[in-house]
Amino acid sequence: MHVPDVSVVVIVYNDAERLPTAVRSVLDQTLSGVEVVIVDDCSKDRSYEIARELEAANPGRVRAFRLPENSGGCGAPRNHGIQQATGTYVMFLDSDDVLERNACRNMLAAAERTGSDLVSGMCVRVHLDNRWGKTTEWYPWIYARTRTLESITEYPDLLVYDTLSTNKCYRRSFLLEQGLEFPVGIHYEDLLFSAQAYVAARRITLIPNHVYYWNVVEKAAAKSISNRRHEIANFVHRMEIHRRVDELLAAKGHTAIKSAKDAKFLKHDLVLHLRDLPLLSDAYRQEFARLANGYLAGIDPDAYEHVTHLQAICAYLLGKEDWKNLLAAADAMTNKGRLSSPLAERDGRVYWCAGHLDDAEGRRILDVTDQGFHTAPLSSLALGNRLTSYEDDGRGTVTLSGAVVNPLGRIAEDAPLSASLEFRARRQIGVRSFSFPVATVRHAGDTIEWSTTADVGGTVRPLGIIDAVWDVRLKLTAGGNRMTTRVSVGGVDLDSAARLRVRPRLTRLVSDRFEPEMTKKGNLSYVLTAEGPAAVRTQSLISSAMHGRTAGVVKRSLRRALKARRNIGSGEQKVKVYHEVFSKLPVKKGTVVFESHMGKQYSDSPKAIYEELVRQNAPFEAIWSYAGAKPTGFPKEATLVKRWSWQYLRALAQAEYWVDNQGFPLALSKRPGTTYIQTWHGSALKRMGFHEPRTKAQGKPAQDRFQAAVNRFDHFLVRSEHDVRTLAKGFRLRDEVLLRTGYPRNDALVEAHRAEADSGERVRGPLAAELGLDPGKRVLLYAPTFRATADGAVEGFEFPFDVEEFADRLGDRCTLLVRTHYLNSVSLPPSVAGRVIDVSRHHDITPLLALADGLITDYSSVMFDYAVLDRPMIFFAYDYEKYRTDIRGTYFDLKDKAPGPVVATADELMQAVAAFDEADAKYAEARQRFLAEFGEYDRGDAARQIVEKFFTRSAK
Repeated sequence: MHVPDVSVVVIVYNDAERLPTAVRSVLDQTLSGVEVVIVDDCSKDRSYEIARELEAANPGRVRAFRLPENSGGCGAPRNHGIQQATGTYVMFLDSDDVLERNACRNMLAAAERTGSDLVSGMCVRVHLDNRWGKTTEWYPWIYARTRTLESITEYPDLLVYDTLSTNKCYRRSFLLEQGLEFPVGIHYEDLLFSAQAYVAARRITLIPNHVYYWNVVEKAAAKSISNRRHEIANFVHRMEIHRRVDELLAAKGHTAIKSAKDAKFLKHDLVLHLRDLPLLSDAYRQEFARLANGYLAGIDPDAYEHVTHLQAICAYLLGKEDWKNLLAAADAMTNKGRLSSPLAERDGRVYWCAGHLDDAEGRRILDVTDQGFHTAPLSSLALGNRLTSYEDDGRGTVTLSGAVVNPLGRIAEDAPLSASLEFRARRQIGVRSFSFPVATVRHAGDTIEWSTTADVGGTVRPLGIIDAVWDVRLKLTAGGNRMTTRVSVGGVDLDSAARLRVRPRLTRLVSDRFEPEMTKKGNLSYVLTAEGPAAVRTQSLISSAMHGRTAGVVKRSLRRALKARRNIGSGEQKVKVYHEVFSKLPVKKGTVVFESHMGKQYSDSPKAIYEELVRQNAPFEAIWSYAGAKPTGFPKEATLVKRWSWQYLRALAQAEYWVDNQGFPLALSKRPGTTYIQTWHGSALKRMGFHEPRTKAQGKPAQDRFQAAVNRFDHFLVRSEHDVRTLAKGFRLRDEVLLRTGYPRNDALVEAHRAEADSGERVRGPLAAELGLDPGKRVLLYAPTFRATADGAVEGFEFPFDVEEFADRLGDRCTLLVRTHYLNSVSLPPSVAGRVIDVSRHHDITPLLALADGLITDYSSVMFDYAVLDRPMIFFAYDYEKYRTDIRGTYFDLKDKAPGPVVATADELMQAVAAFDEADAKYAEARQRFLAEFGEYDRGDAARQIVEKFFTRSAK
């Protein structure tokens, strides 16, 4: 008898409708040697009958089994499937999901090639109730490339994050030899089974292919077992599974994996339940705290160093059972960016709350000084606004009261207050919003209290079909500050609230009531519904009709109309108009579109070229791109266009020249009549372009799109042959594209160095006065690069050393300027004012480099630019091995070539700063070698060369 290559165990319970689709996804696999083992968990519907019909229709390929009684979970049917399977390998599939068509073939090939016990591929979540067909890859960074592990200790993230059992292929003999089974009678069985399989496997292979489509319905009436977080039994099961996994890791001595898993528990598992706490009873909270705190006592303390400040704060406050402050923190975590606590200030530090500051651990965790709440403009803060009471008259009028957080009393007691309450349709069709003046707004210590009565039924006029959901916002004016806040429900009970009578503009036969509702994030909204007999009958008729043949035509027409309206300003439509309309317009001679860092700045080499054009009085029309709400710091003489606006697209389509340092939108093709001068923004330490493993792992279509975007470059500036070997090769640029001019942005640095060498004096210039620098102190510039996660997301900036200690130890001798990467931001504690200065908002780093007596960096390309000045550099490489060996890798070993001391700890950094003069002399020759290798073409005339080559010539 032929042994199947793969047995796919399909489990089902009361899912007769979807079972055939799941089975068909197995039968249609491109690998022929696949059998289906259906295990029905004693369904009450026709699931088992359907399974038997599928078995009869596919003899030899489908076998159906039924458990004698329902097990209440996935474990028992999967275990039965393992016992019944005959294939060399086993996979699992739920009846409401499907396999990717090549899943079995790709996973079998990987297993046979590597001899692995377990092969894992990428799962894709398919959001079935999302109107745009949304899909999300499940931890894609784990599957960025093919890799084979001899032990799970080589890649702990796999066990910590990918806890699914269904996107994997297991050698059946491995499962039987190890006695691996799913736990029965407990939820979250995947977590334990996957952990056991990872730990036991002698070899594991990961493949970058989609293998499993996990169908998700976010708004399902019946929640899945794992989503019933309001049931305390759900949390009991989660805790028990985590304890079993911990015992497994402890028995195997995997302490590093345990610590990483603890961090994920704080970031993910605990957060899922904390978000629901504001909505649950006191009895639930007390039992939840008992269970959670018992587990948290065994968490590795180092895990707290790898979570966000709010996640750590929530865990700490839960341990203290401080419900008032915990619920505020949970609200802030659910609504990203919301400040829901009034904060407290002690000894120049800012804390989440005033409690627990007598505890050293509490002060450490609750310290939010670096979040910058005390320095950010008040209008930029998303202040928490909690509903304190809700009353209605049973008809159409409501009386609402609430309290807006007043952090650190920043809304002064003498500030005049006014507010309005806005009802806004979530889907903006025809009508935008209705506002009601707020009758009472007053200062109340830590909060601003408000109260008003609104005739919602008589004023708010929805259309009645399309605009079904309406959100509530409070617009608060305090002095010169204007703030808009969502209204969170808090502990107010809306279950007994009456439905408000409304008069839809189209017809009351569709809907005639506004029902108050709490959103998934805990905010107040209203949903159109029907209550009157006519409306109920009409809705029933509409519901029935919407499933008929005629309705299909109507719905398709409505979708097309809505899509056309929505697409008027969509990116897809704009790209289409750019190519089909704007690109047919004539090229405007002498027009130059400049852009720096995707419109975020007026800076860098594009700025230097622009200013050289102005100096030479060249005949050109300058258009600068900007990103964000308002352009700041851009030249007034130039035309400014917002990135991705219609004006921006038309300017690009008709420009004779494009000049930028990063990349104009990849979707926009360049016309033959346009010359693209790519200045780039730094020599490379990290691998770039097609040298990156992540790019190599992409499919051919994605690589082709990237290559097409790079091929738009007519000219690419380089400052050394190192750039030719690295950047140019990484982008697959032809040699004739390269301009060996150096960087225009560095012309000013070359000139500064020459002037200093000629005069023997360092002239700091007006910027020093603007920053209020003490002329008797040395000026050091700290300019680190950004950090990214394995999936490419930019991490937030945190000081890798104690900035207050730095100021206390060295502030009498030097001033530290902090300039973060443009993708990051920083907030300094008030205690270091004058000794440490944030200069991150200065668009152009070049004047800062010229000002600084020395540079502290890590791996930033600013090191190559600063070398032009022949001044000391210190390299604070506290995470060097991780940075050097991560997924991208580096072109050279920084420690071999660094023209200054490379230090790994904060203490070594401060010692190096203290011995600044000594290092200056010691590394003089190394700086010359570094400049010769990485800046050989920086001669101070790059901008002039560009202008003379392209712009003055065209004017003749």
